Amino acid sequence: MKAVTWQGPRDMRVEDVPDPQIVDPTDAVIRVTTTGLCGSDLHLYEPLAPFMTPGDVVGHEPMGIVEEVGPDVRDLKVGDRVVVPFNVSCGSCWTCSRGLHSQCETTQNREHGTGASLLGYSKLYGQVPGGQAEFLRVQFADFLPVKVPEGPSDDRFVYLSDVLPTAWQGVRYADVPDGGTLLVLGAGPIGDMATRIALREGKRVIVADRVPERLARVAALGAETIDIDAVDDLGTEVRDRTDGRGADSVIDAVGMEAHGNPVAEKLIKAVGLLPDKLAEPLMLKAGFDRLAALHSAIDAVRRGGTVSLSGVYGGAADPMPLFQMFDKQLQLRMGQANVRRWTDDIMPLLVDDSDPLGTESFATHRLPLSDAPEAYAKFRAKEDGMIKVVFTP
Repeated sequence: MKAVTWQGPRDMRVEDVPDPQIVDPTDAVIRVTTTGLCGSDLHLYEPLAPFMTPGDVVGHEPMGIVEEVGPDVRDLKVGDRVVVPFNVSCGSCWTCSRGLHSQCETTQNREHGTGASLLGYSKLYGQVPGGQAEFLRVQFADFLPVKVPEGPSDDRFVYLSDVLPTAWQGVRYADVPDGGTLLVLGAGPIGDMATRIALREGKRVIVADRVPERLARVAALGAETIDIDAVDDLGTEVRDRTDGRGADSVIDAVGMEAHGNPVAEKLIKAVGLLPDKLAEPLMLKAGFDRLAALHSAIDAVRRGGTVSLSGVYGGAADPMPLFQMFDKQLQLRMGQANVRRWTDDIMPLLVDDSDPLGTESFATHRLPLSDAPEAYAKFRAKEDGMIKVVFTP
């Protein structure tokens, strides 16, 4: 089959790889009909290169049609239409039973001290072949995949794999009070969808970004916007708009892809050039990252407010402004989305004929899988108005 493979930093290729097979009796194999390109995929594109192996199949936002099921699968059948969550969770362990599917004890990666395995996401998270491919092996087939109805297009449902539950959890963790203001840092896919969710819930939303097309898109939804490059100081601008206090809640939807720390960026690139045996412990223990967005969130939130981290960070021991965080009495919530925790809550919005979250028009680019290498480069450079890309294998 054809699949998008990682071959080195900034080197993605579409290659022929072996077709997936049923390994465990609870597995299924799906034919992928739509699969997304995520901002988190850009972390593999360069910053997390030390944990990648040439030939790794990437991608973690797939949906498709069930082609084969293992002998112990009871609730899923050939022909079912499903979305596959990006975190591989069993649904029955201690953490899954508490809604912490991203910490699944069955698929935790104890060798690296990390949580549940993720589709297409490096040795740190299980090195599970990903979903930017023509076919995909799906584990725990009676729990993990989400069955969706026939009829509406894939664009209505594919975001259940990651974008929707990640944005949904970000808004839940932000816990915006009634009458409060939410600041969203970053108007990429997660920030954009979090904005849609919060606006639908009647919140005042301010979105900060530096890409005009992204700001125009959320402004059209009803959000207030801040062009980061047009203000002297983001925190001051937010306080000026909120009676001098700051936002009640902030969602950092950027993470390590933030610009603003050229020293950290050079260090990340330098470590990426080292042999993996040297680079891996540096990434895990030395700890450095691009923290511009997180520091902005801490500055812009009001005293006693909440910062919700949806953007992924990779440094293990980054310097944090602990005095400011303690002094401002902040609450900080974070983590990979517990996808299956939220899918039942989100589904009614997706089967609503009015498409209240605008999922069917959410993608800015629908491309064949063969265009993936160019799409990665353009998405990284924020070119061509590229906000959300979905591939058709």
